[in-house]
Amino acid sequence: MGKRILVLLLFCLVAATGYYGYAFYQFSQGIQQPNLVEPNPSAGSSEWTKAAELPHWDGKDRVNILLMGVDRRGNRNSGLPRSDSMMLVSLDPEHKRFDLFSILRDTYVEIPGYGESRINAAVVNGGPELAMKTVSKFTGLPVDRYVITDFEGFKALIDTIGGVELDVEKNMYYHDPTDKGRYDINLKKGLQKLDGDKALQYVRFRHDATSDYTRTERQRKLFAAVAKQMRQGTTLIQLPTILKEVTPYIQTNISSMDMLKLSALGLQLDTDHPGNYQLPPMGMFRESHRAGSVLVPDVAKVQNFMKEILESPESQEKGTTSTT
Repeated sequence: MGKRILVLLLFCLVAATGYYGYAFYQFSQGIQQPNLVEPNPSAGSSEWTKAAELPHWDGKDRVNILLMGVDRRGNRNSGLPRSDSMMLVSLDPEHKRFDLFSILRDTYVEIPGYGESRINAAVVNGGPELAMKTVSKFTGLPVDRYVITDFEGFKALIDTIGGVELDVEKNMYYHDPTDKGRYDINLKKGLQKLDGDKALQYVRFRHDATSDYTRTERQRKLFAAVAKQMRQGTTLIQLPTILKEVTPYIQTNISSMDMLKLSALGLQLDTDHPGNYQLPPMGMFRESHRAGSVLVPDVAKVQNFMKEILESPESQEKGTTSTT
């Protein structure tokens, strides 16, 4: 009887491993397709429109990943939506921590080959490759990996993990005339579990005194909460279902092997104390009206700020929350 039970357990283990492995394989193959953002035909054969080979990552060195939330509503740019939000995630495998840098979308920077413009125009002009090149030029960090999702993908992720518990800091209301009010915002203050629709409302709201500053802070807050929840046992059991649900709404250039390394690292990360920053920080930009209302950063100061943050022993020991 004991041997039968042991054989049965081994069989179940092998079957489960195969099931998870197959689900991950399908997911990794599906999201490496240009299902959200395709190369801009008008950009010709410029170097940033080509999917260059990624440099080798051994899973031990720091890696920087550009996260982009795109708005595909009313898309008129040959398959290239506008970037609604940009966040740079810097992962430190050695110290098992990560830093989040929200990039204000009105940041006015040099877009290689296109001159100066708002940073969220990079993905429209040249796709994710140009967006990475622009962010790298702005921050001084090597940025060669990206993940893109849209509104529906964001909602699908939150719903599939069962929602996320968050303290909504105030009442939020905004009527969005686009899509017959489908993306209206109506949230009440207080601790609550947000489903995908409510979570999207939370990260999109910016109709308050500090506009995009507090919006990006809320995005980092929600990202950290989701990262923490994804490590829970129940969520890990649901992983095959989660992967299947979000595949149509995610695009990346991260290889299957690197995804496995990142998954293993994710289980070890300190999700209680992530670094939490805004780019450009306060005092490192000036407001201008050269192209509407934009923020012109002091790029040298921003790059020094990034270097100090990522190389600081205090930052490596414990995360810091800052908008300065």
